[in-house]
Amino acid sequence: MGRGRVQLRRIENNNSRQVTFSKRRSGLLKKAHEISVLCDAEVALIVFSNKGKLFEYSSDSSMERILERYERKLYAEKQLASTGSESQANMSLECSKLTSTVEALRRNLRQFQGEELDALSLRDLQLLEQQIGNSLKRIRTRKNKLMHESISLLQKRERALQDQNNVLAKKLKENEQIPSEHAQQEPQHPAQNSSSSSSVQPPATIQFPSLTIGGSYGAMEGTNKEVQLNLNLNLVPIL
Repeated sequence: MGRGRVQLRRIENNNSRQVTFSKRRSGLLKKAHEISVLCDAEVALIVFSNKGKLFEYSSDSSMERILERYERKLYAEKQLASTGSESQANMSLECSKLTSTVEALRRNLRQFQGEELDALSLRDLQLLEQQIGNSLKRIRTRKNKLMHESISLLQKRERALQDQNNVLAKKLKENEQIPSEHAQQEPQHPAQNSSSSSSVQPPATIQFPSLTIGGSYGAMEGTNKEVQLNLNLNLVPIL
Protein backbone atom coordinates (compact mmCIF):
# COMPACT_ATOMS: atom_id res chain seq x y z
CA MET A 1 0.00 0.00 0.00
CA GLY A 2 1.17 3.54 -0.72
CA ARG A 3 1.72 6.27 1.74
CA GLY A 4 -1.32 8.00 2.99
CA ARG A 5 -1.91 11.69 2.60
CA VAL A 6 -0.09 13.71 5.26
CA GLN A 7 -2.30 16.08 7.18
CA LEU A 8 -1.07 19.69 7.14
CA ARG A 9 -0.87 20.49 10.82
CA ARG A 10 1.81 21.13 13.38
CA ILE A 11 3.83 18.13 14.35
CA GLU A 12 3.74 17.82 18.09
CA ASN A 13 6.80 15.58 18.49
CA ASN A 14 9.95 17.66 18.56
CA ASN A 15 12.17 14.99 17.02
CA SER A 16 9.69 14.23 14.25
CA ARG A 17 9.24 17.95 13.64
CA GLN A 18 13.01 18.46 13.35
CA VAL A 19 13.43 15.56 10.95
CA THR A 20 10.55 16.75 8.80
CA PHE A 21 11.99 20.27 8.76
CA SER A 22 15.36 19.03 7.58
CA LYS A 23 13.86 16.90 4.81
CA ARG A 24 11.44 19.55 3.58
CA ARG A 25 14.09 22.28 3.74
CA SER A 26 16.43 20.29 1.50
CA GLY A 27 13.63 19.57 -0.94
CA LEU A 28 12.58 23.26 -0.95
CA LEU A 29 16.14 24.42 -1.68
CA LYS A 30 16.42 21.82 -4.44
CA LYS A 31 13.15 22.99 -6.05
CA ALA A 32 14.27 26.65 -5.84
CA HIS A 33 17.50 25.80 -7.63
CA GLU A 34 15.65 23.80 -10.29
CA ILE A 35 13.17 26.59 -11.08
CA SER A 36 15.97 29.18 -11.30
CA VAL A 37 17.94 27.04 -13.78
CA LEU A 38 15.05 25.71 -15.85
CA CYS A 39 13.05 28.94 -16.09
CA ASP A 40 15.90 31.51 -15.88
CA ALA A 41 14.21 33.11 -12.88
CA GLU A 42 15.68 35.09 -10.04
CA VAL A 43 14.94 33.22 -6.84
CA ALA A 44 15.63 34.29 -3.29
CA LEU A 45 14.67 31.89 -0.50
CA ILE A 46 14.86 32.73 3.19
CA VAL A 47 13.89 30.23 5.88
CA PHE A 48 14.07 30.62 9.67
CA SER A 49 13.67 27.55 11.85
CA ASN A 50 11.62 27.57 15.02
CA LYS A 51 14.83 28.13 16.91
CA GLY A 52 15.75 31.19 14.80
CA LYS A 53 18.32 29.55 12.62
CA LEU A 54 18.63 31.11 9.11
CA PHE A 55 18.66 29.12 5.89
CA GLU A 56 18.74 30.95 2.54
CA TYR A 57 19.17 30.39 -1.15
CA SER A 58 19.80 32.92 -3.92
CA SER A 59 19.99 32.27 -7.63
CA ASP A 60 22.15 35.38 -7.91
CA SER A 61 25.49 35.82 -6.26
CA SER A 62 24.07 38.63 -4.12
CA MET A 63 20.94 38.21 -2.05
CA GLU A 64 20.87 41.96 -1.37
CA ARG A 65 20.36 42.84 -5.05
CA ILE A 66 17.29 40.63 -5.28
CA LEU A 67 15.94 42.06 -2.04
CA GLU A 68 16.46 45.63 -3.30
CA ARG A 69 14.58 44.79 -6.46
CA TYR A 70 11.81 43.33 -4.34
CA GLU A 71 11.62 46.48 -2.23
CA ARG A 72 11.50 48.74 -5.30
CA LYS A 73 8.75 46.66 -6.82
CA LEU A 74 6.78 46.66 -3.61
CA TYR A 75 7.18 50.43 -3.22
CA ALA A 76 6.06 51.08 -6.83
CA GLU A 77 2.97 48.95 -6.32
CA LYS A 78 2.13 50.82 -3.14
CA GLN A 79 2.57 54.17 -4.90
CA LEU A 80 0.39 53.03 -7.77
CA ALA A 81 -2.28 51.83 -5.39
CA SER A 82 -2.19 55.09 -3.42
CA THR A 83 -2.24 57.13 -6.63
CA GLY A 84 -5.17 55.11 -7.89
CA SER A 85 -7.07 55.62 -4.68
CA GLU A 86 -6.26 59.35 -4.70
CA SER A 87 -7.29 59.62 -8.35
CA GLN A 88 -10.52 57.84 -7.60
CA ALA A 89 -11.16 60.15 -4.67
CA ASN A 90 -10.39 63.20 -6.82
CA MET A 91 -12.68 61.92 -9.54
CA SER A 92 -15.47 61.40 -7.06
CA LEU A 93 -14.98 64.92 -5.70
CA GLU A 94 -14.88 66.39 -9.21
CA CYS A 95 -17.99 64.47 -10.17
CA SER A 96 -19.87 65.82 -7.16
CA LYS A 97 -18.73 69.37 -8.02
CA LEU A 98 -19.86 69.00 -11.62
CA THR A 99 -23.20 67.62 -10.47
CA SER A 100 -23.71 70.62 -8.21
CA THR A 101 -22.73 73.01 -10.99
CA VAL A 102 -25.14 71.39 -13.45
CA GLU A 103 -27.97 71.56 -10.96
CA ALA A 104 -27.25 75.26 -10.26
CA LEU A 105 -27.25 76.03 -13.98
CA ARG A 106 -30.52 74.23 -14.47
CA ARG A 107 -32.06 76.17 -11.58
CA ASN A 108 -30.82 79.47 -13.04
CA LEU A 109 -32.27 78.53 -16.43
CA ARG A 110 -35.64 77.80 -14.90
CA GLN A 111 -35.51 81.12 -13.04
CA PHE A 112 -34.69 82.97 -16.28
CA GLN A 113 -37.79 81.34 -17.73
CA GLY A 114 -39.86 82.68 -14.82
CA GLU A 115 -40.10 79.45 -12.85
CA GLU A 116 -39.21 78.60 -9.24
CA LEU A 117 -39.14 82.23 -8.13
CA ASP A 118 -40.72 81.64 -4.70
CA ALA A 119 -37.41 80.88 -3.03
CA LEU A 120 -35.82 84.15 -4.23
CA SER A 121 -35.64 87.27 -2.13
CA LEU A 122 -36.27 90.82 -3.29
CA ARG A 123 -32.57 91.38 -3.85
CA ASP A 124 -32.31 88.15 -5.86
CA LEU A 125 -35.29 89.14 -7.97
CA GLN A 126 -33.75 92.56 -8.68
CA LEU A 127 -30.48 90.92 -9.72
CA LEU A 128 -32.38 88.48 -11.91
CA GLU A 129 -34.28 91.33 -13.54
CA GLN A 130 -31.04 93.24 -14.13
CA GLN A 131 -29.42 90.19 -15.71
CA ILE A 132 -32.40 89.65 -17.97
CA GLY A 133 -32.35 93.35 -18.97
CA ASN A 134 -28.65 93.20 -19.80
CA SER A 135 -29.22 90.05 -21.80
CA LEU A 136 -32.04 91.67 -23.75
CA LYS A 137 -29.87 94.72 -24.44
CA ARG A 138 -27.08 92.56 -25.83
CA ILE A 139 -29.59 90.59 -27.89
CA ARG A 140 -31.09 93.77 -29.38
CA THR A 141 -27.62 95.13 -30.16
CA ARG A 142 -26.68 91.96 -31.95
CA LYS A 143 -30.02 91.87 -33.79
CA ASN A 144 -29.68 95.48 -34.96
CA LYS A 145 -26.16 94.84 -36.15
CA LEU A 146 -27.28 91.85 -38.19
CA MET A 147 -30.20 93.84 -39.62
CA HIS A 148 -27.89 96.69 -40.68
CA GLU A 149 -25.52 94.22 -42.28
CA SER A 150 -28.41 92.59 -44.14
CA ILE A 151 -29.71 95.96 -45.33
CA SER A 152 -26.24 97.01 -46.52
CA LEU A 153 -25.89 93.76 -48.41
CA LEU A 154 -29.29 94.19 -50.05
CA GLN A 155 -28.43 97.77 -51.02
CA LYS A 156 -25.20 96.62 -52.62
CA ARG A 157 -27.09 93.98 -54.56
CA GLU A 158 -29.67 96.56 -55.62
CA ARG A 159 -26.97 98.93 -56.89
CA ALA A 160 -25.31 96.09 -58.77
CA LEU A 161 -28.61 95.11 -60.38
CA GLN A 162 -29.32 98.75 -61.25
CA ASP A 163 -25.93 99.05 -62.92
CA GLN A 164 -26.58 95.91 -64.90
CA ASN A 165 -30.00 97.24 -65.87
CA ASN A 166 -28.48 100.51 -67.07
CA VAL A 167 -25.90 98.67 -69.14
CA LEU A 168 -28.55 96.46 -70.72
CA ALA A 169 -30.79 99.49 -71.45
CA LYS A 170 -27.87 101.28 -73.12
CA LYS A 171 -27.08 98.26 -75.26
CA LEU A 172 -30.75 97.91 -76.22
CA LYS A 173 -30.92 101.59 -77.21
CA GLU A 174 -27.79 101.22 -79.34
CA ASN A 175 -29.25 98.16 -81.03
CA GLU A 176 -32.45 100.08 -81.84
CA GLN A 177 -30.53 103.04 -83.34
CA ILE A 178 -28.51 100.92 -85.76
CA PRO A 179 -31.51 99.70 -87.91
CA SER A 180 -32.98 103.24 -88.04
CA GLU A 181 -29.69 104.60 -89.33
CA HIS A 182 -29.63 101.92 -92.01
CA ALA A 183 -33.21 102.76 -92.95
CA GLN A 184 -32.33 106.46 -93.27
CA GLN A 185 -29.24 105.81 -95.33
CA GLU A 186 -30.81 103.43 -97.91
CA PRO A 187 -33.19 106.00 -99.72
CA GLN A 188 -30.29 108.38 -100.21
CA HIS A 189 -28.58 106.14 -102.71
CA PRO A 190 -31.09 106.69 -105.60
CA ALA A 191 -31.10 110.43 -104.98
CA GLN A 192 -27.38 110.41 -105.10
CA ASN A 193 -27.51 108.46 -108.33
CA SER A 194 -30.09 110.86 -109.80
CA SER A 195 -28.11 113.86 -108.69
CA SER A 196 -25.01 112.35 -110.11
CA SER A 197 -26.80 111.46 -113.29
CA SER A 198 -28.38 114.92 -113.50
CA SER A 199 -25.05 116.49 -112.94
CA VAL A 200 -23.86 114.79 -116.10
CA GLN A 201 -25.49 116.82 -118.94
CA PRO A 202 -25.07 116.44 -122.67
CA PRO A 203 -22.88 118.96 -124.35
CA ALA A 204 -24.72 122.17 -125.19
CA THR A 205 -25.40 122.95 -128.84
CA ILE A 206 -23.51 125.78 -130.40
CA GLN A 207 -25.68 128.86 -130.83
CA PHE A 208 -24.85 130.83 -133.88
CA PRO A 209 -25.93 134.47 -134.54
CA SER A 210 -29.12 134.73 -136.60
CA LEU A 211 -31.01 137.39 -138.56
CA THR A 212 -34.80 137.30 -138.27
CA ILE A 213 -37.06 139.06 -140.80
CA GLY A 214 -40.77 138.89 -140.07
CA GLY A 215 -44.01 140.48 -141.34
CA SER A 216 -47.82 140.40 -140.72
CA TYR A 217 -50.41 140.13 -143.37
CA GLY A 218 -54.16 140.42 -143.14
CA ALA A 219 -56.35 137.43 -143.41
CA MET A 220 -58.33 136.42 -146.35
CA GLU A 221 -61.83 137.73 -146.78
CA GLY A 222 -64.54 136.10 -144.77
CA THR A 223 -62.21 134.98 -142.00
CA ASN A 224 -61.00 136.43 -138.67
CA LYS A 225 -57.86 134.48 -138.59
CA GLU A 226 -54.55 136.14 -138.37
CA VAL A 227 -51.60 134.67 -140.16
CA GLN A 228 -48.12 135.56 -139.16
CA LEU A 229 -45.22 134.64 -141.23
CA ASN A 230 -41.90 134.47 -139.68
CA LEU A 231 -39.06 134.09 -141.98
CA ASN A 232 -35.94 133.15 -140.32
CA LEU A 233 -32.83 133.41 -142.20
CA ASN A 234 -29.95 131.83 -140.50
CA LEU A 235 -26.73 133.22 -141.65
CA VAL A 236 -23.87 130.99 -140.92
CA PRO A 237 -20.66 132.98 -140.64
CA ILE A 238 -17.88 131.89 -142.81
CA LEU A 239 -14.90 130.95 -140.77
